[in-house]
Amino acid sequence: MADYLADVQKYDATATAETVDKIVKHLGIALRNRDSSLVSCSDPDELARVREKWCKKKFGETDSARCDSIIEMVCETMAGDNSKSRVTFYYLVAKHLGKLTAL
Repeated sequence: MADYLADVQKYDATATAETVDKIVKHLGIALRNRDSSLVSCSDPDELARVREKWCKKKFGETDSARCDSIIEMVCETMAGDNSKSRVTFYYLVAKHLGKLTAL
C-alpha cells in the first residue's frame, strides 16, 4: 500500500492513504499481475477500458469526449514514467473528473 501511495504522491502530494486504498480495493485482483497492474497509453483497447469501466461505469460520466480528454491528459502527465501504475493512473483520472470524494 505504501508503494502505491508514494507513487500517487509523485503526482499529487496531497493524496491520502484512505483515497489510494479505496482504488486499490476497487482494482483488487488486477494488481496481482504485473501486466494488469500497469496502464499502457499506447494501447487503444486499454484506454477504452479505462474510459468505459472507470470514467463511465464507476463515476457515471456520460461524456465520452470528456473522459478521453482526461485520459489523454493523464497519459501526458505520466509520459516520463515507463511503468504507469494503474492505481496512480486511476487516481489522476478520478481527480481530474472531480470524483475523488465519490470513491
